[in-house]
Amino acid sequence: MIRVELPSPLQVLAGVPRQVTLDADVPATQRGVLDALEACYPALRGTLRDPATGRRRPFVRFFAELEDHSDDLPDDPLPAAVAAGEEPFVVLGAIAGG
Repeated sequence: MIRVELPSPLQVLAGVPRQVTLDADVPATQRGVLDALEACYPALRGTLRDPATGRRRPFVRFFAELEDHSDDLPDDPLPAAVAAGEEPFVVLGAIAGG
């Protein structure tokens, strides 16, 4: 089981609680987790990644074990604690302004 924490706007969009779980057979990579998340919650398609390129959307950040993994390659393995369900994969909406 992989746990994923979502920000409030995505919770409302998908109609889910703050934390959702995905099957353990999901590859413990960003791509695997996001593919499974979008498959389980189709309303999230296109909100985290550009559908044409598969690249992370600006202002969306990914964290695991309190470290920013937003710029990791999509197929890099996530930390073992995330893969084991001990720690969540956290999706955050970045804030910009001036």
